[in-house]
Amino acid sequence: MEFTTEKKGTELKVSLAGELNALTAPELQSFLDKELPGMSSVILNFQECDYVSSAGLRVLLGTFKQMKAQSGSMILTNVGENFMEVLENTMLAPVFDIR
Repeated sequence: MEFTTEKKGTELKVSLAGELNALTAPELQSFLDKELPGMSSVILNFQECDYVSSAGLRVLLGTFKQMKAQSGSMILTNVGENFMEVLENTMLAPVFDIR
């Protein structure tokens, strides 16, 4: 998995490409652990992300909790049909702000 980032003030945009799975989730988690403190919002763009595993979902949930704890927001954009189906089946779709 590859990801590119853009930071504007307290907004962090992360565009993901490839698969967010058990092998790649720790890299994203490590990055977010360093970058999220002090951010008011994080936008995760899934346009080029082909697959999200349960390990990836754990990263998303952890990020959501961290942003909520610091009174921030997390937005998921360009969520594909398959990923949306996973979010709906796991009942996580209503939890996240999906645009």
